[in-house]
Amino acid sequence: MRIQWTKIVLGCLAGAAVFGMGQMTTEAATHSAGVSDLLNECLVSDADTMKSEIGVSTAAGQETICGYTNLGIAQVENHLNIREGAGEDTELVGALPVDAGCEILSQEGDWYKIESGKVTGYVKSEFLLTGDAAAARAAEVKSIMATSMTQTLNARVEPNTDCSIWTMIAEGESLHVVEDLGEWLKVDVDGDECYIASEFVEVSEQLPKAMTMTELRYGEGISDVRVDMVQYACQFVGNRYVWGGTSLTNGVDCSGFTMRIYEKYGIYLPHSSSAQAGYGTRVDASSAKPGDLFFYGSGGGINHVAMYIGNGQVVHASSARTGIKISNAFYRTPICVTRLISD
Repeated sequence: MRIQWTKIVLGCLAGAAVFGMGQMTTEAATHSAGVSDLLNECLVSDADTMKSEIGVSTAAGQETICGYTNLGIAQVENHLNIREGAGEDTELVGALPVDAGCEILSQEGDWYKIESGKVTGYVKSEFLLTGDAAAARAAEVKSIMATSMTQTLNARVEPNTDCSIWTMIAEGESLHVVEDLGEWLKVDVDGDECYIASEFVEVSEQLPKAMTMTELRYGEGISDVRVDMVQYACQFVGNRYVWGGTSLTNGVDCSGFTMRIYEKYGIYLPHSSSAQAGYGTRVDASSAKPGDLFFYGSGGGINHVAMYIGNGQVVHASSARTGIKISNAFYRTPICVTRLISD
């Protein structure tokens, strides 16, 4: 199920930021973010941003590009692995999606130490654009994002408080701005459009950020099949979203993604998020285990599904603009959670 609104592609991935939702809701009163002005501003570019010695402290007040002083941009097809140390034999701690931005902290041989979103680690230097090339790419792929600054932000079906609430957005979540309507912003949530109050968000130019990767270890109360399922699902992060698609490598939508993941483990689900919600046993979100399914929607209707991977995160085929990604499980209010693995 999907709300049939016009889609406007801005092309950027926003990282998940929080792991819980509060109960308070808020509405608009005045317009506080000059989105139209921001949309018309030129990207600040500084040819000296990448210093000859990466990692040297920058001078106070130095201009930045989308918030970065020593900008690096992932130049990959899907995603770039971030490791705990400067070596391919070290643990994975995250992933940089294609065109994601990072702060380059230092260099160790063929590796850069970087920071992006909530992840700090090492990436191979050959896969990062730096200097003028990074600045030029940032100008092409940056997006205008609205970040929720309140505990729970109502997203509505129309730009007013008389209409129904479509979903609720967690504090710290960033949404793509489609249009500035003054006191309201039209935003994109998993490929659907809805409206949020300008008063309760911070608007800025952003690049995609790194995604954290959940570590699951055998023998810590998680069954082998759940660990294996999470590892299998996460290998497709960065791949394309295609409405109606069922190919994990060539394009898949949200229910197609979960359908194919579960199919590998002998569980066969229909190609529909609302229909998938009728399978298995419903559990409380606070007791979710890796492999359980989180369902989202508008009101009581379900139109999106994701798979829980532990540590407050889900992996899902989000939208055409972001593809398959990892998000905070409570980036929007889940309608229900189901369990299909009986261990």
